[in-house]
Amino acid sequence: MAVLNSILIGLLKRRIKKIEAYMENPVEVQDNVFKNLISSAKNTEWGKKYSFSTIKNYDAYKETVPVSGYEALFPLFERVMKGEQNIIWPSPIKWFSKSSGTTNAKSKFIPVSKESLHECHFNGGKDLIALYAHNNPATKMFEGKGLAIGGTYESLIDNAFIGDISAVIMANLPSWAEYVRTPSIKTALMGEWEEKIERIARETINTNVTNISGVPTWTIVLLEKILQLTGKNSILEVWPNFEVFFHGAVAFSPYKEIFNTLFQGKQVQYMETYNASEGFFGMQDRLKEDDMLLMLDYGIFYEFIPLAEAEDDNPKTYSLSEVEINKQYAMVISTNGGLWRYKIGDTIKFTSLKPYRIRISGRTKHFINAFGEELMIENAENAITKACHLTGASINNFTAAPIYFSGNKKGGHEWVIEFATPPSDLEAFSHLLDECLKEVNSDYEAKRHKDLALQLPVVHMVSEGTFYQWMKKRGKLGAQNKVPRLSNSREYLEDILELVK
Repeated sequence: MAVLNSILIGLLKRRIKKIEAYMENPVEVQDNVFKNLISSAKNTEWGKKYSFSTIKNYDAYKETVPVSGYEALFPLFERVMKGEQNIIWPSPIKWFSKSSGTTNAKSKFIPVSKESLHECHFNGGKDLIALYAHNNPATKMFEGKGLAIGGTYESLIDNAFIGDISAVIMANLPSWAEYVRTPSIKTALMGEWEEKIERIARETINTNVTNISGVPTWTIVLLEKILQLTGKNSILEVWPNFEVFFHGAVAFSPYKEIFNTLFQGKQVQYMETYNASEGFFGMQDRLKEDDMLLMLDYGIFYEFIPLAEAEDDNPKTYSLSEVEINKQYAMVISTNGGLWRYKIGDTIKFTSLKPYRIRISGRTKHFINAFGEELMIENAENAITKACHLTGASINNFTAAPIYFSGNKKGGHEWVIEFATPPSDLEAFSHLLDECLKEVNSDYEAKRHKDLALQLPVVHMVSEGTFYQWMKKRGKLGAQNKVPRLSNSREYLEDILELVK
């Protein structure tokens, strides 16, 4: 295994030079990606409709092709799912990533071409390990196995398949990957989530696991199950050679203390990724900084819409060379999977332009702006993380929504929080959360001034397992399903409060 570790790490480190090349020449790399996409798709139905053969530059592209959301493009995706080809991309598409996102409960089916699978998702996985090894030269991660917590897939008519992006990736991995991963593919792709967690735990207890890839919330469920089955106090008593947790899909900061407790006894590495159904967009490239390098050579061409125009029919878009630091943008992509000027629903902000690094700040439809406070998910997560740190608390999950004006009753925000370690004084925690929100959001602070527009947040503490039961009730257990953090609607919050009555 030591020899295998050296060989694989050596091969993967070759990608570092390519990564460094587009860090140095990002605009040139994106221009090449753009030209390759247009040239590849010029003879598809979409390419002919928008005269791709005549498009020579980005200005012509954005004047010709509309910005689209999922609903506008779904009729085309549906035709491909039924067996039609050369509609949105020239190569056959038989895989679709199923995602409910965090906007609503409706499933989305995102086409995954051979090119997007290999050039984007697979290369993203390779680069993740390459960057980890670059920052940790003594790594022995391939002397053991990587545990991946994935979803499931199912077949459709005409030999098409749908599943979580993690399941799509696992189902298409090369055979050699079985030597460095666990659990078995059969277990990893099981559909019944609770049984799968049990099976994964039992299969991996006696395996030399050195790394995990997964969503923090569901990984916690697995690790707690393993401690329950083994009677151990630390995961490192089960897997003494564990090195790194590759995480994504939700912000990690609210969960870091829980993971530090689960891995007590040794400082493990945490590395964030931005891998969505639509593509692998970014990854943490520095150990001590939590922003992510935007990956520019995966067959994805990026555009950005200022947040204020994100829901406009004809928004102004900016290329990579036109963005500014610390401004909120909705991300738009054109890809080698047949997505054209597609709004993915995420908002980001740039932390650096040399090279281009980003942080995910939220969703275009997931924020609270009932009173002009414009509270983004990033604000909420930063504030609750700090409030937990100051009170010695830690959380499993939370959601929040507005309290709307009613008669003489003032407006405000209402939170439902499931604590792993509750604060000793919930009222004091509520005041601290309020102060932390003021620190990270000046609009919120202005609306809270002397309680003129917003009252102190109302915080409900619910028992452990509440959010799990709520997600189970909604049929949303699994790695790709996330608890909606913020909403201008009270639907989610009231549903949870009704559950706990």
